[in-house]
Amino acid sequence: MIRFLFIVIFLLLYLVLGIPVLLVEWLRAKKDQTASDYRCLRMVQWGFRSILWITGVKATVIGEERIPDEPVLFVGNHRSYFDILLTYSRCKHLTGYIAKKEMLRYPLLRDWMKRVYCLFLDRSTPKEGMKTILTAISYVKNGISICIFPEGTRNDGEELSLLPFHNGSFKIAEKAGCPIVPICMNNTASIFENQLPRIRKTHVILEYGEPIYPDRLDPDTRRHIGSYCQNIIQETINKNQSLL
Repeated sequence: MIRFLFIVIFLLLYLVLGIPVLLVEWLRAKKDQTASDYRCLRMVQWGFRSILWITGVKATVIGEERIPDEPVLFVGNHRSYFDILLTYSRCKHLTGYIAKKEMLRYPLLRDWMKRVYCLFLDRSTPKEGMKTILTAISYVKNGISICIFPEGTRNDGEELSLLPFHNGSFKIAEKAGCPIVPICMNNTASIFENQLPRIRKTHVILEYGEPIYPDRLDPDTRRHIGSYCQNIIQETINKNQSLL
């Protein structure tokens, strides 16, 4: 419980003290947008790493060298709020995450999210969902990677289970012509979700898979690319469970 309280205090201080930083970076972006973008990325990453340090989490990372030096679509399994902290804190280049629209309710947090190119998915109508996908495609074409969790929500089922992947998530890679990088995570729910509201020191496994180029797949696999990526992630988390 102490770790949870420390994280809440740290997050509140970060958001409040970050108000003038957001204003300054808004002005500095008028001169050099890219430099400002990277400063904001590194500041958010510092905040995430600080929170992970408070949790005492130990992460074994596999295959980070597999990530190509170009904009990609990251797709991963999703069992914990900490999945975002674990993965975003390791991004070398600009990366926007696709979050649910409910995150727009939280002032300051949403401002930081927007500043680092996060998108907010509205599933109320197919038209609204497609607008987010089209924006994500535009981001990738402009050099910004995108991360999405194709299960569509946090999975609170059995540890090695996966919810069905939504094929629509993969249109970003198909239309933008970028590779897909699977992110496979084990044991992240043990940090927080398995014993709410306590935070527990935990060992997690994070593996980046080989990049998948949709245009190099056979037509049948491309039609079922969601299932194809889901199988890769399923096999990887099954394999990595023995490392815990």
